[in-house]
Amino acid sequence: MAQPTYLTAREAAAELGVSRATLYAYVSRGLIRSEALGDQPRQRHYRAEDIQRLKQRKLLRRNPAKAAEQALSWGVPVLESGLTLISNGHLFYRGRDVEHLALSSSIEDVASLLWTGEIGATLPERAEAESHTFPSTNFRREGLAAVNAFQAALLQAESQDPAAFDLQPERVAQKGLSILHLLARIAASREGKAGAGIANIMQSGWAPSRQEAARLIDTALVLCADHELNVSAFTARCVASAGSSPYSVIIAGLAALQGVKHGGVTRRVQALFQEVGSPGRAPAVLSGRLKRGETIPGFGHPLYPAGDPRARLLLELLRNVATPNQLDLAQAIARQARRLIGEPPTIDFALVCLARALEFPEDAAIMIFAIGRTVGWLAHAIEQYQANVLIRPRARYSGPQP
Repeated sequence: MAQPTYLTAREAAAELGVSRATLYAYVSRGLIRSEALGDQPRQRHYRAEDIQRLKQRKLLRRNPAKAAEQALSWGVPVLESGLTLISNGHLFYRGRDVEHLALSSSIEDVASLLWTGEIGATLPERAEAESHTFPSTNFRREGLAAVNAFQAALLQAESQDPAAFDLQPERVAQKGLSILHLLARIAASREGKAGAGIANIMQSGWAPSRQEAARLIDTALVLCADHELNVSAFTARCVASAGSSPYSVIIAGLAALQGVKHGGVTRRVQALFQEVGSPGRAPAVLSGRLKRGETIPGFGHPLYPAGDPRARLLLELLRNVATPNQLDLAQAIARQARRLIGEPPTIDFALVCLARALEFPEDAAIMIFAIGRTVGWLAHAIEQYQANVLIRPRARYSGPQP
């Protein structure tokens, strides 16, 4: 597990721009946590995350306009949510460590947890039956890209659902499970067996001879289910706050997800694999990218300085089922990226590794991302429906004056 980072008293005081006496006062008031340094009780270190949080609070008091501006870019929280916490290098869904959930729970279990607050809650039994009244595989046959196929199917499903705007939590959960089945069937390009789970439907279409693939898909879906207030989740909440249907919420989330700075990073990672081609070319290709001022996609996450725990877990599991030949290229790219930029892989890189190693369809990585994240979007929608507040920030005008 990633350990919290600490600052010395001198570093902490300098970071806050205060005296040591003021620093000690913050500690006594419970604003900053401190711990003894080794066996020297008089030598103490101070939690770096507490220092940063206090700096943000001071900024908010001194310059509310500036704080609001920064809040939209990895800044101070802009709304409350009881869904997801990112802290000390770990990810939690409703207080439960996601790595543990991914190893022990299905995506249906996690949907229950995020939508109802209880991992053992029974979701509506009619949901799977209802999902089969909606269109499915024909959208892939029409040649639409994966995310666009999902959006087209959801538009049609909404038009066929007379209760599309029933926004009660239990009804949204029922629609949510129907939608997950629908998207899984589109991804797999087949209907799937009656009673099959989401991951099993996808495995039956992508790797029918590899039963172990279903467990890996389920794990990946759980790891992708939510990630606090990312751009697609914020988009989903804004749409939900307007009173739009759950279908529209997911369509909007998908529109944000496929952007090249969000879930679309998986496509850039795929292109990187194709550009490198063989393990021996990794040093030259990655160095060449840096020389041209280009990035190395799939490495480094602002919220996980010590490494993305979702990627770490998925790659560890993948090593147990993939052959060395299937992972040689991925490992060569990861090693060279670490040497050049000092960054570990993100979930985007891990999803592409999973799809390549198990020979899934080319766009499988973003489909896993999208289907998993659908759970989170609907959880945010349920919270927003219950809050019954329109999200409507103000803009600071910077154009010509009238």
